[in-house]
Amino acid sequence: MGLSTHVLDTMNGCPAAGMHVALYATTGGQATLLQRLVLNHDGRTDAPLFDNASLKVGTYRLTFDVAGYFKARGVALPEPNFLGQVSLDFGVAHADQHYHVPLLVSPWSYSTYRGS
Repeated sequence: MGLSTHVLDTMNGCPAAGMHVALYATTGGQATLLQRLVLNHDGRTDAPLFDNASLKVGTYRLTFDVAGYFKARGVALPEPNFLGQVSLDFGVAHADQHYHVPLLVSPWSYSTYRGS
């Protein structure tokens, strides 16, 4: 499966449908945008970010528009927001394995892990 992501809204107890996400390749502190997407009704992408043939060993960044998502849901957020965008930097050491990068998020906290 390559690389995938999934976002769960822990404030409302549901998938983060409609959240905007950007994927970057990173090298030496520089980030190159690879794609922008919007999560589907299940808080997932419609297709893997990379399939097994396209995933390469290297470092990447996923950036999630947390404030935009919660504002669109009508959540009153302070200015400035506690969490605006959440960026997760991660490495792919084995391109033949599946890397799933989930995000559990509220306007006040987040967590992630390497999923399966």
